[in-house]
Amino acid sequence: MTKQERAVVVFSGGQDSTTCLFWAKERFAGVEAVTFDYGQRHKRELEVAAEIAKELGVKHHVLDMSLLNQLAPNALTRTDIAIEQKEGELPTTFVDGRNLLFLTFAAVLAKQAGAKHIVTGVCETDFSGYPDCRDVFIKSLNVTLNLAMDYPFAIDTPLMWLNKEQTWELADRLGAFDFVRERTLTCYNGVVADGCGECPACKLRKRGLDDYLASSGRGAQS
Repeated sequence: MTKQERAVVVFSGGQDSTTCLFWAKERFAGVEAVTFDYGQRHKRELEVAAEIAKELGVKHHVLDMSLLNQLAPNALTRTDIAIEQKEGELPTTFVDGRNLLFLTFAAVLAKQAGAKHIVTGVCETDFSGYPDCRDVFIKSLNVTLNLAMDYPFAIDTPLMWLNKEQTWELADRLGAFDFVRERTLTCYNGVVADGCGECPACKLRKRGLDDYLASSGRGAQS
């Protein structure tokens, strides 16, 4: 059925959401992407998302979520808050309610677009302790959205049980390995591709990439 259905991808222009975008394009008849402007540190994220969507021929929506910045100050929106994680605490990059709000607004958009699928790159394997990346949250919200709008939504999470090495493997299977490696923005400091190499997002991405290059033999080719 999916080849006849439509999907909306929650899209940041990063490694995970770009891999999900390729995944969705392979499976659905129509795909649109939605990016949220919540006052993130680097507008480059919004630019990269727009560039990728245009190159892949995907209709791209940018929604204003600046209220989230006002409600939940964090290291992703404030330059005066350091990116760090203390023992027993969530990282300062955690934004309260972000995925709850993003997926809810994506669902409203999806219904208007006639799309029954919402695709998101949340992952419980490499989720840094973020509670709104857990499978139980996604399943709960899926039920809530269906009840709230009386519409048969399905929230698809193709990366939920994959680690970063396996996410690189999926991108490779989709024929998107080089694109994801060279064009996406994962870095908390706004550096495209391999990033700054120092922030937690870059370290996680690089560790997964190194593992995949070693296991796949691609490392010998680069």
